[in-house]
Amino acid sequence: MVLKLNNVTGGYSKTPIIHDVTFEVKRSQITGLVGLNGAGKSTTIKHILGLLTPHSGEIEVSDRKIQEDVELYRKNIAYIPETPILYEELTLKEHIFMTAMAYGITEGEALNRAKPLLKTFRLDGKLDMFPTHFSKGMKQKVMLICAFMVEPDLYIIDEPFLGLDPLGIESLIQLLIKERNAGRSVLMSTHILATAERYCDKYTIIHEGKIVGDGTLEDLRKQLNMPDATLDELYIEITGSHQYE
Repeated sequence: MVLKLNNVTGGYSKTPIIHDVTFEVKRSQITGLVGLNGAGKSTTIKHILGLLTPHSGEIEVSDRKIQEDVELYRKNIAYIPETPILYEELTLKEHIFMTAMAYGITEGEALNRAKPLLKTFRLDGKLDMFPTHFSKGMKQKVMLICAFMVEPDLYIIDEPFLGLDPLGIESLIQLLIKERNAGRSVLMSTHILATAERYCDKYTIIHEGKIVGDGTLEDLRKQLNMPDATLDELYIEITGSHQYE
């Protein structure tokens, strides 16, 4: 198991935002963390990253808890936030080298890993450019290149399609599938369900801070007795049945 959350309750203060969150991401699996804005997706991700400490419950990445070894725990994760975070004074190449340094990768190996990614996202001629000259979509692609260059056990991606053009979205989808086939795992937070339905292996549905559905598309269809339902239809049915609890 690459990621395991067991009864995680937590938030930004003493008042919890997520409650008894339990789910797993297996090796070679793309899991969609599905929910509305404010449902608890980003809060859950911040707990996994170790940016927030749970009030209760446990989190493991590659069979390791963050309390055991923070550095090794985080080296198994590559995180791509919803909003690109770049340093205006560093070129694209320098961002690659900075990421490499954080993960103990040599500059030569980093460039070798980055080359096909740069080509995929059409940034191969922009290594010496600064983020000031990049569009939002280009900045998002820089984040993707730096993350996928790391080749960790687990990718955590928060709303990956925002700011990407259709070619960028398709390139990202193919890259996710390639990484899954190479034995790596992905936890992807999204509310764009039609796109997620195309390639996610399973879905963890969070609503008002609680897990209200977890499984493959077929699992969810069987649970709700909706054999031909789309992910959108299943989501509406599941969350609608919890809104008055």
